[in-house]
Amino acid sequence: MNVSRLVILVRAPTHRSMLRGFASAVPRYDESSSTKLAAADNPLKVNMKPSEVVAELNRHIVGQADAKRAVAIALRNRWRRQQLPDDLRPEVTPRNVLLVGPTGCGKTEVARRMAQIHDAPFLKVEATKFTEVGYHGRDVDQIIRDLMDVSMQLTKKVWTEKLREQAKVQVEERLLHLLTGPSSKDKSDSARAHDSFRDMLQQGILDDQEIEIDVPLQNNSSDMGGGDTLNPNIVAMSDLWQRVSGAGGGKKQATERKKVPISQAREILLQVELDQLLETVDLKKEAITAVEESGIVFIDEIDKICSSRDSYRSKSTDASAEGVQRDLLPLIEGTTINTRHGNVKTDYILFIASGAFHTVKPSDMLPELQGRLPIQVELKGLTEEDLYRILTEPVANLVRQQVELLATEGVTLIFEDAAIREMARMAAKLNQTVENIGARRLHTVMERIMEELSFQAAESEGETLTVDVALVQERMSSVTQKLDLSKFIL
Repeated sequence: MNVSRLVILVRAPTHRSMLRGFASAVPRYDESSSTKLAAADNPLKVNMKPSEVVAELNRHIVGQADAKRAVAIALRNRWRRQQLPDDLRPEVTPRNVLLVGPTGCGKTEVARRMAQIHDAPFLKVEATKFTEVGYHGRDVDQIIRDLMDVSMQLTKKVWTEKLREQAKVQVEERLLHLLTGPSSKDKSDSARAHDSFRDMLQQGILDDQEIEIDVPLQNNSSDMGGGDTLNPNIVAMSDLWQRVSGAGGGKKQATERKKVPISQAREILLQVELDQLLETVDLKKEAITAVEESGIVFIDEIDKICSSRDSYRSKSTDASAEGVQRDLLPLIEGTTINTRHGNVKTDYILFIASGAFHTVKPSDMLPELQGRLPIQVELKGLTEEDLYRILTEPVANLVRQQVELLATEGVTLIFEDAAIREMARMAAKLNQTVENIGARRLHTVMERIMEELSFQAAESEGETLTVDVALVQERMSSVTQKLDLSKFIL
């Protein structure tokens, strides 16, 4: 096949009747098969064993074995409940967890790592961001709406990967029809041309050739409701209006005719095909089921909405703080929340709360809220040995981060073990004498030691830098001197 014929075929006009015939000829995704596939292989089901969860958390978090075990058991119970008979499953409710421990001991890190290893809808929120209904701010119902948005994105991502191969096949067929044009009378010649173009497409020979395709126009109105400040009822009415004016009115999505290279057209058509295949899957139904059966909400800083009962003067400065606790009661106990994707029941959502409880105690929470967080786990403060392990054991520890960062400049950075122990000793001393901020103190110590080395690294390519005990003591001398003098100040 010569090049002149190739150019003529690529620029051959495309008839709309031919495209309509092609669309009807390509097999579509069967809706019943999606139900069977979801039942056979639920993508949101979690079946990691408790020991596996703890082992994964150990790769990133030092110590706190009790907290890791409590979280691992809670995750495993989600899977166990799904295996129960239908008559017993509704009677088994999750055992919510309260993590209590000083700042910087790993409470928030546990939540962050849970989100990475848990393939079910997971949301971490700060309790201080919410206010009582009637006050200016966000109400606690927004927690479930945000969790529902996370579930929709997760469900869509799972189904997109499942349908990607089928969409690629349909994109290849569509490109072949655009390239070869209407079928000729000689079917043998048409089949040979079809096979020739298929081989060239798969080899990437035609990627630079341009073809004309219909490119969907971006519709900004479809993104309505993504913000948490919009009323879900208004968003629902907007979605209904779009469906009525679109499918009901016989209107199709607006498109624009463009001439693009085949390499770019393949990506555009792939997204179009994926969107069409996803329309045959009830994403909202699956996302709601995933939230109701496997959803997890991590509420951090819950102690900041508590006030001490010992003294009247220690009342919280936020007038709505105790009201937030009252609003959380029905959410954790079980209620129905209206979201833009549908109504969501919170009866079986697992809630994990955490707080430092420096100025207040867990018993200062409302008694009803304490009863809804039955499993209380005490996290221990970090010792000097714990700080040393944090610097060396996790996969992405601070020492390795600094070594890899300077390696990008061609500099070899070496930390002596004695220097690392001195850094842990300094951090522990600062936590005892200034303010106990836990492992976050290591960032302060590390940055102070690495300040000069990081500044000169760009001009020290090929050199080897060593961090020893003398360097650590020199860089931290000003801080320790201030601590020694502070005991003489009245």
